[in-house]
Amino acid sequence: MKVVQIYKDYYPPTQGGIERHVNLLSNGLKQRGVKVTVLVSNTKPVCEEIDIEGIRVVKAPQLFRVSSAPINMNMPSLLCRVGRDADILHFHLPNPTADMAYLFSRLSIPKIVATYHSDIVRQQFLNRFYTPFFRRFLDKTHAILVTSPNYIKSSRCLKDYQNKCHVVPLGINIARFQSKCDEAVCGIRNRYGPKIVLFIGKFRYYKGLDVLVRAMRKTEGNLLLIGSGPYEFQLKRLAANLGMSHRVFFLGECDDHQVNAYLKACDIFVLPSVLRSEAFGLAQLEAMACGKPVISTELATGTSYVNEHHSTGIIVPPADTAALAHSINELLGNPCLREQYGEAGTHRVRRYFNDKRMIDTILRLYQQLSNGGTPGTQRTSLSPPKSPLKA
Repeated sequence: MKVVQIYKDYYPPTQGGIERHVNLLSNGLKQRGVKVTVLVSNTKPVCEEIDIEGIRVVKAPQLFRVSSAPINMNMPSLLCRVGRDADILHFHLPNPTADMAYLFSRLSIPKIVATYHSDIVRQQFLNRFYTPFFRRFLDKTHAILVTSPNYIKSSRCLKDYQNKCHVVPLGINIARFQSKCDEAVCGIRNRYGPKIVLFIGKFRYYKGLDVLVRAMRKTEGNLLLIGSGPYEFQLKRLAANLGMSHRVFFLGECDDHQVNAYLKACDIFVLPSVLRSEAFGLAQLEAMACGKPVISTELATGTSYVNEHHSTGIIVPPADTAALAHSINELLGNPCLREQYGEAGTHRVRRYFNDKRMIDTILRLYQQLSNGGTPGTQRTSLSPPKSPLKA
């Protein structure tokens, strides 16, 4: 079987939840005998074809980006070249460039699968012009993978395509978090302890990091921020203005080994996102795999599907500084509760959100489609947790 994975960027080198998911899925499929090609955008106006971990990665020439969407004039022709003999084209959305390229390419042979990672939330003006093309693209898909039942229920765009939707939660490689790093953990605790609150991710507009920094004023913990992004300067300035620079630490990008150590060293992981652009929150799974309680927000997305309120952590309303601070203090002050939530989180990740389960599910769907079948609507065996909040 030949499969082409299509997105904007790929890990490595680009950090990000979807980029890492595409990498994990591609490698898992390769290990199962699938021939995988990845088609993404370059960061410069030249076409490149490279090998990453035995996977062919084709990078389309990029002129520039508009609202994070790459402008690639060669994308339709490249899609034809890499996709003409494929069995499956798997698009990861949102990615307007690739959707439009497929429509212009007039490819009709491969089966089309799309993982619907998120609605387009912020770029409403551009979205008004893009929506008719996007709906035409979704009309041509044979299956739409959605990472949580919450998102199917709450997405206005998906309501007309529920007959094509298959719930396939994202998974992680749990083995990655089993390595011992006691010396590194001890060093982190000595430097930043005894009460450590951790965030990992891109510093983007929807992450709610300003809310988290403000909430930390009402706690006694130290906040460690791993990542980078366009809001880094504003966050550093906010921390300085609030007199929090001695308790808010910007650690930059970290490799997997370092991330593992910080996850094991922290007391709480917080995902304070404020908009439904945060469709799943993959970093929550990584924290739960390390036995850490999670505080997340209710956005009617996968964030409150992964994290179960008062089971694996606490769910608070978005942009509610007081509620977030209260929950941080509740967990920092109760080691037994942290341990209870952490153990429940580890069990939940191992059972429902492991990479083997995810990859096997997707491969079965590929096989059904390539054999001429039409998979019916599928729902996950994992029922959505009940949230105490309304989005």
